Amino acid sequence: MPPSLPPVITAFEQSPDRGRGLARDMRVRWALEEADQPYEVRLVSFDAMKGPAHRALHPFGQIPTYEEGPLTLFESGAIVFHIAQRHAGLLPEEANTRARAISWMFAALNTVEPPILDLQTIKFLERDKSWYEERLPMVENRIRDRLGELSDHLGNAEWLDGAFSAGDLMMVAVLIRLRASGLLNEYPNLAAYVARGEARPAYQRAFAAQLAVFVASQAPAG
Repeated sequence: MPPSLPPVITAFEQSPDRGRGLARDMRVRWALEEADQPYEVRLVSFDAMKGPAHRALHPFGQIPTYEEGPLTLFESGAIVFHIAQRHAGLLPEEANTRARAISWMFAALNTVEPPILDLQTIKFLERDKSWYEERLPMVENRIRDRLGELSDHLGNAEWLDGAFSAGDLMMVAVLIRLRASGLLNEYPNLAAYVARGEARPAYQRAFAAQLAVFVASQAPAG
């Protein structure tokens, strides 16, 4: 049989995060690097994201998408889960430990990330609204509640549940979004946890690949 082609993921042609590793294709890149799997990237403009060709891959006109032969996936969590199931290195072999790692993936996306996204919405889209000054501390305190609970669970451990897993990958990717706010620094063990994730060689390779796209997009034409 001929060798299978590497999967293709989509990413911003010009990422709004300016190469800081916040775009959600970063999570997929990181997972593929951890699993030591080759992949290709198709860059998509903001206009193309809302066009029919891309919406056929992602009904909501977002990135990333993942194409592997006849399989097309969207949503970064689902894609990372698929990669983790297919390849070694991201989910433990033991059934109960594996189930807990999957629980942490869901916790990152469904419990920890929503108030963080609220904070970004407030700061970038609602700063001129009459409710901004009142709403901002409320959302920051919701984040602190979650960070406090997560900090208590992590304690002095290196990772959330034994060895590094897809649960840690998703949680670190979510927590990185707090870097600019300074809130993460209120919890030194979580700040150190994120730093450990960022120090992993697979993360470094994924970050460099995403940053290179931004750098190329800033180069003068011609």
